[in-house]
Amino acid sequence: MCLQGTAVAQKGSRPNIVLIVGDDIGFSDIGCYGSEIETPNLDKIANNGVRFGQFYNMAKCNPTRSSIFTGLYSGDDRAISFAHLLREAGYYNIHSGKEHFDNWVPERCFAVNNFDHTFTFFASTQYFIPPDSIFKYPYYLDGKRLSSRDLDKIETPFYQTNAITDLALKWLDEVPKDSPFFLYLPYHSAHFPLQALPQDILKYRDIYRQGWDKIRDSRFKKQNKLGIIPENSKLSEPMPNPRGFNPSGSNEDEMRQLMSIYTPWKDLSEKQQNDFSLEMAVFGAMVDRMDQNVGRLLKKLKEMDVEKNTLIIFFSDNGSCPFDVNRDLKIPPGGADSYRSLSTPWANLGNTPYKYYKQNGNEGGSHNHFIASWPDVITPHQFTMQPIHVVDIFPTILDIIKVQYPSIIEGERTIPLDGSSFLSVLKGEPREEPDFFISGFTEANRMYRRGDWKIVRVKNQPWELYNLYVDPTETNDLAQKMPEKLKSMIISYQEKKTRLDGKLKAKINPVYYPYKGDDKSLNAY
Repeated sequence: MCLQGTAVAQKGSRPNIVLIVGDDIGFSDIGCYGSEIETPNLDKIANNGVRFGQFYNMAKCNPTRSSIFTGLYSGDDRAISFAHLLREAGYYNIHSGKEHFDNWVPERCFAVNNFDHTFTFFASTQYFIPPDSIFKYPYYLDGKRLSSRDLDKIETPFYQTNAITDLALKWLDEVPKDSPFFLYLPYHSAHFPLQALPQDILKYRDIYRQGWDKIRDSRFKKQNKLGIIPENSKLSEPMPNPRGFNPSGSNEDEMRQLMSIYTPWKDLSEKQQNDFSLEMAVFGAMVDRMDQNVGRLLKKLKEMDVEKNTLIIFFSDNGSCPFDVNRDLKIPPGGADSYRSLSTPWANLGNTPYKYYKQNGNEGGSHNHFIASWPDVITPHQFTMQPIHVVDIFPTILDIIKVQYPSIIEGERTIPLDGSSFLSVLKGEPREEPDFFISGFTEANRMYRRGDWKIVRVKNQPWELYNLYVDPTETNDLAQKMPEKLKSMIISYQEKKTRLDGKLKAKINPVYYPYKGDDKSLNAY
């Protein structure tokens, strides 16, 4: 790749960088943000560093991951990956986990072209080797497609979350002496299908029998005690699945309908309570197992004696997900033969205290946890309400390693980055707040925030208007009461969108990510 305008980072001043990403894990689904799920290792990262109270993603897997690596809300074939710039600066790059980009992300940004070692898979795949050993969405090791027999060689019995960590730890042993490393761990957990190890499920089997109402109330109280939400936050009303009821045309339809709406726990039958509580027990087990693997990584960093000069970041790509992709409700969630997804009321729990879900620009879909530790730089036990966005990660990393963004790529001008560095926030200092933030999957669910004001819409419905300083959980739509403010925000968004679109080529030639012949249908998820 021909780049111009970059500066080489100075040796000795460069920290190791570890970026861990959860999948479809809601704002409150980890312990240090209110959960009853045991995440002692993520909590340790938070306690040793900083927790952010206002972190925005792009509300869905692929646009969030596209923005992580390109620093753009949207782009074209001139987009570049910060992983390439790290590699040029002397970093040893390791990618182990999910890779899922928007169609506009060019091939030069794919992991196999920017990392020294890669273990990747696209979109939604299964955690165990399925009984029929047929993978619709296969795994790749350093660009080579793997068979089920190959997976068994990585870990026996194979469980994806463990295998992702197994390879990462193995490759850390190959980092050249005196070379900094960048480790990217995009876990699939806790994306559907709900599949977990039996011993982890057992740990949570009885906890969720008390139901989503009591647990959501408990999480909200814990969040207030922890101080990770504004004091004036109100617990939002449970929202139905914006996608509505997804009938299967079978006698399962009554259960499927319950999965798409909120029903008070006490109004469910004993059997329904038993079935729904198992769902969440499996979800909790998946998050717990991810945290156990984060613990394995922390132990490895300590053994390597690199803890102090290693920046560790963890966040999730969007809010909790209530999409009904259930296949056979007669097969309970948990095992390799099941393919089940989380019901709407449990996803509502995950996003406590916010409303709506993955894909939505509302706070429940676009606003998530974000923690970072870096002993040489970040003072422990910090908390900040300074807002940041996933597009800010790229410029922050360049700021940390003192590398300039290239001005020319293969004879063309690069696309200016959309984010700005938050390194000063990591150091406990203020930064100038960006002029605006954008999120929500497609224009149908778009969110636009400027200062304390925000407009958002759901499935192409009229714009809603909120003041997040007064109303952090979007309980009071001001669109009818303040039509002039609503109009000015819409005009402002349209101007910003025109400016962003104007940076791009008039015609984008999408490159379908990432391997020819793979089914495109899961782009919807």
